[in-house]
Amino acid sequence: QVQLVESGGGSVQAGGSLELRCAASTTLFCVMGWYRQAPGKGRELVSTITRGGNPTYADSVKGRFTISRDNAKNVLYLQMNSLNTEDTGVYYCVACTRYWGQGTQVTVSS
Repeated sequence: QVQLVESGGGSVQAGGSLELRCAASTTLFCVMGWYRQAPGKGRELVSTITRGGNPTYADSVKGRFTISRDNAKNVLYLQMNSLNTEDTGVYYCVACTRYWGQGTQVTVSS
């Protein structure tokens, strides 16, 4: 069973930055990514990345967020810049479209 543990969430003012981290319990060869869920809304795909480093981004985060992964360390990152209040939510790490982390809260205040 693959375990994913997120960290790096927190509270920040609009315009600030946070970096999320997701540590996997084993080597993964599949696509990894980040979803988020805002209060009262469904889960939204934020970004994905292949093992080879090819990223995708939701339109709402393009140019502000950067996804990366360190395959040697089995760690996935999400660098989030120019945060705004609409980025508030619980951020989940996902691997192979089937394994989910427990989520980490990101709160952006105006």
